[in-house]
Amino acid sequence: MNNLLNTRMMKILVYSLQDFEQPYLEAANKKHQDTRFTHRQLTAATAALSEGCDGISIFTSDDASGPVLKKLASQGIRYIAIRAAGYDNIDLATAAQQGIRVANVPAYSPYAIAEHAIGMMLALNRKTILAHQQVHQYNFTIGNLIGFDMHHKTAGIIGTGKIGAVVATILRGFGCRLLAYDIAPNASLAANLGLQYTDLETLCSQSDIITIHTNLTSKSKYLINMEMIRMMKKGVMLINTSRGAVVNTAAVLDALKDGRIGYFGMDVYEHEKGIFFQDLRNNTPVDKTLDQLLQLPNVLVTPHQAFATQEALLNIATTTFSNLRHWEMQEPCPNELIHQVVSI
Repeated sequence: MNNLLNTRMMKILVYSLQDFEQPYLEAANKKHQDTRFTHRQLTAATAALSEGCDGISIFTSDDASGPVLKKLASQGIRYIAIRAAGYDNIDLATAAQQGIRVANVPAYSPYAIAEHAIGMMLALNRKTILAHQQVHQYNFTIGNLIGFDMHHKTAGIIGTGKIGAVVATILRGFGCRLLAYDIAPNASLAANLGLQYTDLETLCSQSDIITIHTNLTSKSKYLINMEMIRMMKKGVMLINTSRGAVVNTAAVLDALKDGRIGYFGMDVYEHEKGIFFQDLRNNTPVDKTLDQLLQLPNVLVTPHQAFATQEALLNIATTTFSNLRHWEMQEPCPNELIHQVVSI
């Protein structure tokens, strides 16, 4: 394989292409790789599309489970470049066993997701969507649009990596008291922002606003469950722009109905596969939980768009092809995942 790569361009198939990202990907490639695109997601059935390729690029909605990886390996796929920071959809152990090297985009724009999370907080708090709807009906009353000052509120940040750190910085600017939960506390962040690390139970019980910025792992799945929700302040605001399955959505829905959770913003959904990134106006899926959430006035759902800024898309494309270029040139890839320890 290495000798072959020295004599021709690496062949790459990009799965789950969104039209808006293709110009960024083509510009970042700079014709270094022989690249093809498909809008189809990677599954056991579509793995054959990459036959004859050296590597593939996938997104978080693609299926890179063990059986799929074995099929890819049998076709000669040796490289997977994921166009995202999260990689919970990839079976890294099987990839290593099959000799497939995997890399992600660890930092494309923490500002994009952090700013989206803050935007959701403000939109829910100040009931911006309801106000927009009312004034378009020439209803200019404000009796049902009363919000609260962010100043002096306690904000709990779950996960203080690159994104969580930006969120903390912005919330500090609002004058919030900052609590945080992370298995690897950032002492510098705490010192600079006056942020206090605590356990998850304390964070849930004291926070007026809780915002989630952690990876999805076996330990973080359903980190926010009914037990944690029962510890929360009545009327708490919960924001999730991380991974859908970090939150038990059914438990959140129950808490919204009984008023335990006062506001809920989600840019990710544990059952989003096959729904988000699709135009389903003429083919509405049967998803009773999502239907009920969409009917609630204190819920804001966005379609996994937090990452979608011009800067982030450019950085994702650039890093994706940089990862592939490192492999093509037989150089160490700084974003390779196989040997990393996966934890929250």
